[in-house]
Amino acid sequence: MNEFVVEVTTENAQAVLIEESFKRPVLIDFWADWCEPCKTLMPMLEKIAMEYQGDLLLAKVNADDQQMIAAQFGVRSLPTVMVMKDGQPVDGFAGAQPEVQVRELLAKYLPKPWEKTLAQAAELIGEADWAGAYALLKDAYAESNGQANIAIAMAECLIELKRLDDAESLLANIKMVDQDAEYHNAMAKLELARTAGKAPELQALEIKYQTNPDDLDTAYLLAVQYSQEGFHKDALELLYGLLRQDLNAKDGEVKKIFGDVLAVLGKGDPLAVEYQRKMYTLLY
Repeated sequence: MNEFVVEVTTENAQAVLIEESFKRPVLIDFWADWCEPCKTLMPMLEKIAMEYQGDLLLAKVNADDQQMIAAQFGVRSLPTVMVMKDGQPVDGFAGAQPEVQVRELLAKYLPKPWEKTLAQAAELIGEADWAGAYALLKDAYAESNGQANIAIAMAECLIELKRLDDAESLLANIKMVDQDAEYHNAMAKLELARTAGKAPELQALEIKYQTNPDDLDTAYLLAVQYSQEGFHKDALELLYGLLRQDLNAKDGEVKKIFGDVLAVLGKGDPLAVEYQRKMYTLLY
């Protein structure tokens, strides 16, 4: 069986039209050689099936060769198109239809493009790859026009990454109607993260830096401590400030630590992208 398109015969009809429809939607196209509208419709359906990359199976039934199958489905005119799901026809149309209408019909039964991205992000979350998951969730959030459940998942990743202010900003924009159990769970995690606070050594360095912000060594040590404790945004902001003053600060060590923090975040992380751009403006 082709992953995207298959010709239906009496031998494979049960497997293709019924059994396969329990795994994914099957789009049945009843056609014939003498049917002119069929010749327009079929290439369009094949193109759509290819685009869905296996989430949809196009099953082509030659109504002249497979009259018994066409009769069983009550086909009375050509072309006739049916959507099979869980062993039953759930939708369809007769006659050639504009591509936009065909796509609208299929969209009701097929996963949204961003749902795959969500599934990939869930796998990364399971592996505790918070930065990788966040990058995927950010894409899914944009593609889904800002679904609240995705924003909550993004906030939880940011909490794990110790980017608490960014997480708080995301959660603050969740509408009350979308403030479900997952939202309250994320809020609780945020509060716990804030309560946990920073290590005494880090707090001591912060106080020392605030007392003398021109002390290069203290600023450098504070940035390193930030990065080691996972406060990547604070580390990058501090290091970037040092690099703006001197690109070769501490004989290039500041630039090296800056690059190390970006590497930890990963190429797809929006925070990494933001500071890569800032560095680019300094270099060029």
